[in-house]
Amino acid sequence: MPPAQPGLTLRRVNIELVNTGSELMLGRVLNTHQQWLCRRLADLGYLVTRQVAVPDTAPAIQSAVREALDRANLVIVTGGLGPTSDDLTRDLIAQLLGKKLRLDEAVWHHIQRRFAARNLPMPKNNEVQALVPEGALVLANPNGTAPGLAMEVNEDKRWKMEDSKQTGSPSSILNPPSSRSNRWLIMLPGPPRELRPMFDDQVVPLLRREFPPAGPFVCHTLRTGGLAESLVQEKLGAPLSPLEARGLEVGYCARVGQVDVRLSARGAEAERVVHEAAAIVRQTFGAQIYGFDDEEIELVVVRLLTERRKTLALAESCTGGCIAHRVTNVPGASAVFLGGFVTYSNEAKQKFLGVRPETLAAHGAVSEAVAREMAEGARRGTGADYALAVTGIAGPAGGTQDKPVGTVFLALVGEAGTEVERRRNAYERETFKQLTAQQALEKLRRQLISP
Repeated sequence: MPPAQPGLTLRRVNIELVNTGSELMLGRVLNTHQQWLCRRLADLGYLVTRQVAVPDTAPAIQSAVREALDRANLVIVTGGLGPTSDDLTRDLIAQLLGKKLRLDEAVWHHIQRRFAARNLPMPKNNEVQALVPEGALVLANPNGTAPGLAMEVNEDKRWKMEDSKQTGSPSSILNPPSSRSNRWLIMLPGPPRELRPMFDDQVVPLLRREFPPAGPFVCHTLRTGGLAESLVQEKLGAPLSPLEARGLEVGYCARVGQVDVRLSARGAEAERVVHEAAAIVRQTFGAQIYGFDDEEIELVVVRLLTERRKTLALAESCTGGCIAHRVTNVPGASAVFLGGFVTYSNEAKQKFLGVRPETLAAHGAVSEAVAREMAEGARRGTGADYALAVTGIAGPAGGTQDKPVGTVFLALVGEAGTEVERRRNAYERETFKQLTAQQALEKLRRQLISP
């Protein structure tokens, strides 16, 4: 197990996120900023106290930012810095704070260079991205045209008065930030490929400078596979209770096919408390712990295959290439993953994997016998050390009394022979595919760590 993250510290500072975008409210785009920023800040030792998503309208954006500034030391606003008519964040916040916009020549030249480097004509609208509120720090954006902006915000009677008019009462009734004189507003571009490096490279140093660490904070996550969340909590409740009295904080997060156990503590004993708690979790669940912190099961499997100098092939039916997709997301997978077959039809199973027609006729495509022949055919055809195969009924139709929707067979063939197991994953199609992929990779992981 990697050591608990040492040196992290927790500053008691109020941080709020305001995610802008009507597409978020319409459910057209997933709000990944909230998860990523909250996790990143927590890893740095800071906790987000509140987050909100609002549409691209003046009343919604200004109201959300105004309220957040009245409570928080740090407000991070995402989105709305582009060149189109619905990108209003920059203008509305400048108006809210009574700041004039000026053309930043360095930003303007950067935008021009980006278009020129791609031999693209630059629309006139892009000039608006070079407008910067007076007094703002420009956060350079090497991955796009919209710069980020950081502003230190002082008490502003104008927007405080406007807030009182809208709410009918003084905004001071809200919880004040812990330091009224040290308040920052940061605006970040919406695209993740622009926001994330900008946050790491430029916002984090500002955060460390303006809100310096105070007091140790340690956080560590252990990831278990094949267990129910309630069972994990039941088994850990009593053993971890004495450590909770010493400041341990325990959190459980259920995901598809896994449960994460988050252990954290603050103060002088934080590292020792988390270390002792992690030892209890490892002793309780043993091999059912597949990884730590951000490790996904596919990363662990690729690492184990690499360490053992073994190779893998895949034969997928009901998962439609989901397992191969996850494996090939891991850097270095090409050293161990030889290839995969997505054989959705019976004809493809016969042609590419050598599944016998009589096996299909006697048992059906979703069966132990077919899963076995799929795995063995994939191994034979590629020369891999291991081959995984899955065949099942994703639904919502196609089930029978003997094989209801959600039935799936997972086969693993290796040096010790072929193993097949039957599972029932009665979920909608996407969850069915992800869970089946998780189970197949976990089956291989167990094989790789077995003596």
